[in-house]
Amino acid sequence: MTIPSTLQDPLVAAALERMFAAAEHDDAAERESLARRQADSGPVTVQEWADAAAEIYMPISAAGGGLLYSLIRAARPRTVVEFGTSFGISTLYLAAAVRDNGFGRVVTTELSSSKVAAARRTFEETGLDDIITVLEGDALETLPAYLGELDGAEGTGEGSVGLLLLDGWKNLYLPILHLLEPRMAPGALVVADDTDMESVQPYLAHIREPEHGYQSTSFPVEDGMEISCRL
Repeated sequence: MTIPSTLQDPLVAAALERMFAAAEHDDAAERESLARRQADSGPVTVQEWADAAAEIYMPISAAGGGLLYSLIRAARPRTVVEFGTSFGISTLYLAAAVRDNGFGRVVTTELSSSKVAAARRTFEETGLDDIITVLEGDALETLPAYLGELDGAEGTGEGSVGLLLLDGWKNLYLPILHLLEPRMAPGALVVADDTDMESVQPYLAHIREPEHGYQSTSFPVEDGMEISCRL
């Protein structure tokens, strides 16, 4: 029997079910994490913030994941970039679509080493690790280095970005967008998650300004998503 979508593969479906169930405990974990940060009166680095959130899933919703899957199946991007792997829930939706398209790759970034290790185990267990590259560290550094190497090694333009998912630290949405814009051709898609959050509003103000070259539409998916097409 042919499985119509990799999302229905038993290994992928089981991994998503397991992680969504674990993510239901995020609220309690986040309160504990915030309490630890508040108890620390010293300066907090980006790495320290990532370490403090190491047990928090912060997942995309199942509806949002399904939307991402459909977008990738329709747009058929060769290179999908995700800013913010966390435990890899959204990455599985991205990779499932790439697998079902029959070509392409997913490049995803994460600062927390423990989350990177957990995500890689999940990708191996689901059999999707061959099309997922996890970049550990500061995305502002790892992404240009990796995509540059990809272009240099293959000479085929595969370092260009066909779809970008922004789901990491909200104050970095704009810097990541600006970093990757030179690699985004007309028709490339940018999807921003959690757009109901106050910290995402500067990004939304930018992406919705016509002079910046995007056609942007908001979707009422859980905490909000913004889908923007580069013109």
